[in-house]
Parts: sequence; structure tokens; C-alpha cells
Amino acid sequence: MNEDSMDRVTAGFNEARRVADALLFEGYVLYPYRASARKNQLRWQFGVLVPPAWQEAHGEHAGQRTECLLEPRRADLIMAELRFLQVRRRTVECPSPDGEGWTQVPELDLADRVLVPWDEGEEERIEFQVPLRRLAGEGHTLRFDRPGGVGREPVHDDAGRLVGRLVRRSRPLAGEILLATEPLPGPFGALRLTATVRNVSGWAPDRRESGDREAALPHSLIGAHLLLGLPGGRFLSMTDPPEWAKPAARLCRNEHTWPVLACGEGREDVLLSSPIILDDHPAVAAESPGPLYDATEIDEILSLRTAALTEREKREARGTDARAAEVIDLVDGMPAEVMERLHGAIRGLREVTGESTRRPGPDPAAVTPSAGLTLPTGPGLPWWDPAQDGVDGPGEDTVTVDGQRLGVGSRVVLRPGPRRSDAQDIFLAGCGATVEAVLQDFDGETHIAVTVDGDPGIDVRRQQGRFLYFRPDEVEPAEISAHDPGARDPGARDPEGRS
Repeated sequence: MNEDSMDRVTAGFNEARRVADALLFEGYVLYPYRASARKNQLRWQFGVLVPPAWQEAHGEHAGQRTECLLEPRRADLIMAELRFLQVRRRTVECPSPDGEGWTQVPELDLADRVLVPWDEGEEERIEFQVPLRRLAGEGHTLRFDRPGGVGREPVHDDAGRLVGRLVRRSRPLAGEILLATEPLPGPFGALRLTATVRNVSGWAPDRRESGDREAALPHSLIGAHLLLGLPGGRFLSMTDPPEWAKPAARLCRNEHTWPVLACGEGREDVLLSSPIILDDHPAVAAESPGPLYDATEIDEILSLRTAALTEREKREARGTDARAAEVIDLVDGMPAEVMERLHGAIRGLREVTGESTRRPGPDPAAVTPSAGLTLPTGPGLPWWDPAQDGVDGPGEDTVTVDGQRLGVGSRVVLRPGPRRSDAQDIFLAGCGATVEAVLQDFDGETHIAVTVDGDPGIDVRRQQGRFLYFRPDEVEPAEISAHDPGARDPGARDPEGRS
């Protein structure tokens, strides 16, 4: 291993943190970014490691376990970084009427913001490096502590007068990280790495706090996730490992977290173990203008909604949290060209080569359009013009299933499978149906359009062309299914009249 490999992994950590931040702060503050919003009353859902006493009483987990495979190659150490949030419970106080002390208040209304009580999250990092040789056997355990404390921030109005203060209280945290390796059988020199993160806080709820999750959160690791780096070596993908490593990958046990290769395609020296399941090489969309902390929403819609907040709502959002204030400022100052960029993006195009497989169609010049509609003719016509599509119209194609050709009017039995069917499709399993068309999409996939026997809306579906669609391997010709003792009679009804 050399210094360049170390620098490469360090740069990879910086890149991976952009994705990790989307997890660390996911749901941190949701639109409309106000503490008073109902959806911001229940927070901290992902990667929460509670104290052991709370786990025993309520079932939330106190630890997470990552198992992955690696090839050391030239690596002689592993780099690790645990990231999480520590809760700081904030209250708002104003001077007492007698001027002798402070009184807690529900809000403090200022010209530019409305300050309210709120749980802030302070990012914490535990960074360390361990020689690989020390991870054999029982491995290496790192214990860490984060102290609690109280902080007070004075609040002044526009005239500079002291009008209140923010009081932030945090509780002590204690945790441990265990890294251990064991060799895999075979000639490849690969290792299985186990990384366990645990909350080992001694806090236990008293009788008053026994069912209050809010009491446990200040003693928890919030949004916990792990970054691992192997300078000079490589991690193996857990979703698409090499053929020789697949048996070992299947035996890896991951609990409350999932490891993926981080950074761009081709990078294998940085691993992100996330409380949210991701694909290898996750990335933040280039069009994203900045963190919006609400990934269940589309950025464009979220930005438009945020821009539509009233001034009072924006002031409360700014007073709720510094990160919420950044969102308001981001949207208020977003240029039109950035907003337009959020409307959509094409990530990739399928390359099409070779001669067209479309059959010759009618002469475009011979097509007579409907009254009042003028269609262009000649070369370079748009793909969406049906007059220029040389493929036979719907219903003229057929497809072979179980040795029988199916086309318009063919009788089938629906056999949707769990691989790509939704719940509505599953309810139709075993029902008889009539083929209305056999179609191909632009990717060359074949789809069978059907109407289901007994559907009272068949005539409307045919009039509007609104059919149900299945792949050829999700239907059976009715003639074959009729001889299957386990098959349902096509079109038959049960005693309650259902088909």
C-alpha cells in the first residue's frame, strides 16, 4: 500500500459522505419544515441505535451488524468512520417579569424568525485505522464516549436588546465498534469482515419515562452508518459478487444495515454500510440543488411547495432549525434555470444499431388524416405519428404460448407470478380472460392485452382501449388449463358470484 492509495480512499470518503448525508439527515425535518407540522412530531426512523435497556423493553435494536467480503491484495490496514447524530434538546426561554431569572416559553417571535422548542441533531464522527493483522481472531474493539452538557445562546432583537435565549441539553453517549476478519477457504486470499456497532449506554428509563420514546432518543445514536476503506485492496459487491465468492456472500449476515460499494463505477476500495438498502455505487442526482431532507418527495414539487409557503411559515421554518433555514433560503434564491433542470433528466439512452426490423407500412403520402388535422409527410417524421408506423396495428400480431398461437379472441387463464406483479394482478390468478391485442413496446417486449371474464366494464374497456396487460409467461391457453385438475375453469363463478 502506498500514500496514493490512502489519498484515494480519503477522497472516496468525501464523495461517499454526500450520499451518506442523504441518509443521515433523511427525515431530519420534513416539508413544510416547521416544528409545529404534524409530520415533524415523530422523527428519527432510520439507523436509530437505542440504549440496551430500551431495546429489552420495547424491541428497537441497540446494534447493527455488517458482514462483507474483501480481497486485501496490497492493503495492510482498514480505514473506518462511524457517523451518527447526537440529539440536542432545545428549549426557548425569556427573561422573567421580575428580571431575576428565565421562564420557558412555547415560542419567541422575532422579525426574521420564530424560535420554538426542537430536537437538533449534531453530527458525530468516530474515525480510526486498524492494521488488518489485528483483526484476525477476536478482532479489534474500539470504545467511544460522547459527553453530555448544557449550552446557552443569547437571542437579541433587531435593536440589539436581549429578548431571550436558547438552551440546548445533550446526554452522554457510549458505544463500541468491533471489527474482525476470518479467511475464506480457497486460493483467492479473501477475507470475511464483520463490523458490529453497538450502543452500550447504561441509561434506563424510570417509571415516568417507561413508554416515552422521546426520553430514549437523547441517549441513542441516530442515523448510524459506517464507511469502510481498504487502501490497496478491494471490497466485493454483496449484490453481484464474483462467481467464486457467491457461496460465501450468501452466508454473510447483515442486521439493520446493508453494505454497498460506494463512489463511482469501477471503485471498489470504499464501502458504505447504510441503514437504508441501496444499490452499489449510489449517487446524489446532479440536478439536485441541495439537501431538502425529504427524499420521499420529488425535488421539483418540494421546491415549488416550499416557495409557496407564507412569510409566517417561512419565519417559523427558519426558527425551527438551521438546516430548515438553509432550505428556505435555497428555494427563495433558486435561479429559474436550476428550477427548470429539476423537471426531468434522461440518465441513459439505449443504443440501437443495425437495420430496422419494422415491416413496410403504407405510403405516408397516401394517408388521409381526419378533418381539420394536417400531418407532415416525407422523411424524418416523428415517431409518435401512427400514420408513419409500419408495424401492424394492435390485434394483428400473435404470440406462441405453450405451443399454441394466441391472438385476438383467444381464451386464456391468468397466472401472474410474484416476480413483477402487483397486488391487483395477484387477485386475478386463475381467472379466465379474452385476448384483446398482442402488442410490442419500444424495447421489443411482448405484452398481451386482456379483458377478464365477468368484468361488467368490458364494453367500456374495449371502447376506451383500457385493458389489463400481462407477459406471455403470465398466461396459459385455456385449452391446456382445462385439463389441469388444479386449474380454475375459465369464466366459472363461485357460489358468491365472483369470477
